[in-house]
Amino acid sequence: MTGSTKYIFVTGGVTSSLGKGIISASLAKLLQARGFTVTIQKLDPYINVDPGTLNPYEHGECFVTEDGAETDLDLGHYERFLDVPTSQANNVTTGRIYQNVINKERRGEYLGKTVQVIPHITDEIKRHIQALGRKGIYDFVITEVGGTVGDIESLPYVESIRQLKWEKGKDCLTIHLTLLPFLQTSGELKTKPTQHSVKELLSLGVQPDVLVCRTEHPMQKGMKDKIALFCNVDPTAVIESRDAQTIYDVPLMMQEEGLDTVVLQKLGITGYPEADLRSWSDFLHRYKEPKREVHIGLVGKYVELHDAYKSIKEALEHAGAENETKVHIKWVHSEKLNAKNVAKQLAGLSGIVVAPGFGNRGIEGKIEAIRHVRENGIPFLGICLGMQCAVIEYGRHVLGYSDANSTEMNADTAHPVIAMMEEQKSVENKGGTMRLGAYPCKLSDGSLAQQVYGRKEISERHRHRYEFNNAYLEDYRKAGMVATGINPKGKLVEIVEVKDHPWFIGVQFHPEYRSTVMKPHALFIGFVQAAVKRSEMVRERAEA
Repeated sequence: MTGSTKYIFVTGGVTSSLGKGIISASLAKLLQARGFTVTIQKLDPYINVDPGTLNPYEHGECFVTEDGAETDLDLGHYERFLDVPTSQANNVTTGRIYQNVINKERRGEYLGKTVQVIPHITDEIKRHIQALGRKGIYDFVITEVGGTVGDIESLPYVESIRQLKWEKGKDCLTIHLTLLPFLQTSGELKTKPTQHSVKELLSLGVQPDVLVCRTEHPMQKGMKDKIALFCNVDPTAVIESRDAQTIYDVPLMMQEEGLDTVVLQKLGITGYPEADLRSWSDFLHRYKEPKREVHIGLVGKYVELHDAYKSIKEALEHAGAENETKVHIKWVHSEKLNAKNVAKQLAGLSGIVVAPGFGNRGIEGKIEAIRHVRENGIPFLGICLGMQCAVIEYGRHVLGYSDANSTEMNADTAHPVIAMMEEQKSVENKGGTMRLGAYPCKLSDGSLAQQVYGRKEISERHRHRYEFNNAYLEDYRKAGMVATGINPKGKLVEIVEVKDHPWFIGVQFHPEYRSTVMKPHALFIGFVQAAVKRSEMVRERAEA
């Protein structure tokens, strides 16, 4: 332990999407590798209470924590890097802050005072920032502030950081992430945007202690000294962050640049062990030097925005590394799939993942993809809506229920094989009201799921309103689609499998949320193994 909890703030300037989440997660990984306990939280300046009602085109994937919080996708990075679960306390939005303050005002907690941004909003922000530190289990709480310095909505957060730096002194440190743009015409990197960004931060009363400079090209000689001089930081605290081949390279790149060393020195921490990153390096070795490759299709309606399926993409890559296999993902738009082109679109793929989602758009394409892989023995993993589409497809083409559907898509279907959960029928509000978070599941003896997991009882995270309609359970079992995973309390069908198929699993939950670098998820490992087996079988046939 470092004594009192240390607070590290990561802000961004010049432009968004510089990678504050990856830098935060990389620093956390380096500190963790030295034996410290670390957690990371995200402060999001938007007024939505959480990203649960946001369109993926707006915000990318909505990540779900163990305790059922719908959060920013950066929390997925935090978990994947640190292998430590996050919670509702790790994601704070302006919406939640104002909601809390207004609720307190309505209860009369401010004793008749005028409620203002300072001190009431900033006090609420500070309370949230320190909530994780007060648990007494973390040496470091790293706080990433969304958006960029200068955004109107970020101002209360920057002011809260200024106050905390003043109150906590040596226990606080600020890292500012900026861009060094490369001008093609002059062939050089420019430091002026960084200088202006720091000046903007200084005008708000916050002096950054460390600068991380994002760049496409190596920094020129003397550039660190120049930035240090203009921005009031030590030259050793100007960190170069070049574009990486993969996000998993960033911790090692930051170690080379001495980011963690500078942070520890500035916080007055001494006598710490060397960072042990052997297991991380082993993962990177398997990831970068695979023995084989496999092509897998990811079928969804947001595939033009890869961030919408961030955790699935990463889970496939973790499983690929575990199998020493390079996973090539083909992003297949479900809206563009139909019975005529499905064979051509999915040609050459050794496995198909059908992605989660909501609403009617692209549903028929997902159903066509599932029919193709089911009839052709291609490994299949259906997640949430992907599992529900597998149930609909099986109902239509095996059981002969031509209009089988989910009541989400067709409320009047004669065969509602997927229907709204009973407890969801009275729900009116959209935000935070689905079945969310971790629930237990019991696996059937001898099932593929039990074989993959290697145990009988599991716990997985959920995000859905609709479920398998148990009135059809026996019909499906007789026809060959078996429910092999059941929630012991509500009897909710969690997993379905198709008999007489090499590898066909649909899951109502989201296994991708649980996959980390150090612990790739068993379902994805099994799925990639099955895809490799399929690929080798097809190749052997072609050569015969």
